[in-house]
Amino acid sequence: MGGALVIGGDSRALGIARSLGRRGIPVWAFDEGDYLLARRSRYVARSLPWPTGDEESQARHVAALAREHGLDGWTLFATSDETAALVARHHELLAASYRLTTPPWAQTRLAYDKRLTYSVAGDIGVPAPWTRYPADRAEVEQLDPPFPCILKPASKQGLNRFTHDKAWKVADRDELLARYDEACGMVGAEHVMVQELIPGGGESQFSFGAACLDGQPVASIVARRTRQYPVTFGHSSSFVETVENDAVEREARKLLAAMRYTGVVEVEFKLDSRSGEYKVLDVNPRLWTWFTLGGRAGVDFPYVGWRISQGEPVEEVRARSGVRWVRMGTDVLAATAQIRSGDLAVGRYLRSLRPPVQFAVFATDDPRPLATAVPSLVSRMARRAPTLLGRGA
Repeated sequence: MGGALVIGGDSRALGIARSLGRRGIPVWAFDEGDYLLARRSRYVARSLPWPTGDEESQARHVAALAREHGLDGWTLFATSDETAALVARHHELLAASYRLTTPPWAQTRLAYDKRLTYSVAGDIGVPAPWTRYPADRAEVEQLDPPFPCILKPASKQGLNRFTHDKAWKVADRDELLARYDEACGMVGAEHVMVQELIPGGGESQFSFGAACLDGQPVASIVARRTRQYPVTFGHSSSFVETVENDAVEREARKLLAAMRYTGVVEVEFKLDSRSGEYKVLDVNPRLWTWFTLGGRAGVDFPYVGWRISQGEPVEEVRARSGVRWVRMGTDVLAATAQIRSGDLAVGRYLRSLRPPVQFAVFATDDPRPLATAVPSLVSRMARRAPTLLGRGA
């Protein structure tokens, strides 16, 4: 039986390790990124340092690892946009040794680059936000965007303040030009988009997650990403619940079919209350932050992805509604901010945590990762306490 090699050490990597490890599938993980939760898991048999150097040398290192340690036929999981792009761009090299859950670059780039995502969506009639791709400052000066609007990176061009924040809200033309100049200094003008700001918070955000074969989902889930942190432009969701939403599922299936996508993927939408349309925001070519909700709701996405990659048969399955996922480390902060602003009542928050609920880190059969996460949570809450309690900016 082939094992799994996971590129990453955060909660996504932890979820993959638990999913497969509980089924007796051996899991190794790279310590890629700043979060090293996975290496503390009982289900990670070996933890490896992520190689330094450029993307090509990293891909060669991963390929050589299979020969050195007898990992031929193991399934390779990427857990970030950057490592998914690495696997996709070096697909032929890595596929010689591993089974992959990321499609080749021809398909992955349609999700990785939002300009291409929106182009595909426009061709097939999937709603998307008003978006422009100015070539330079002069073209920005000629735009007439609906203010307030946002500046957004078209793809993940390294780690900097712009890509970390995901979007910058601008209130008027002067701020648009100033922030545009700032963004261009970080990622280059060709990677900066101007986009309408769709009103609403997490309660307006929906996702369709899937494992696909040639654009056809064989495992799927629809969820509302009810709370996120930070509240305005969340780095990731903090509270998610499975729902039934035919419109979200229909538009996502159309988009994935047009991309002929094979692998694990999340399609993000936001409901525009002005038009009643669900507009596509992002397509993530990897397992997403809250995918462990699927296991609680009847769809174990890492295991499905592993079976597909191994050429094993998979029956079509859909997640049931009414199941919740929470990452307490950020959800406490998100809920506190919403309670303070009057957007969330304490009683409603407590009721949202009723079973069935899947925790992002805590697991009774694998407690050590939580011990790693707690100090980080305490530090984060201490830094944010003045703001949340109304004593700081």
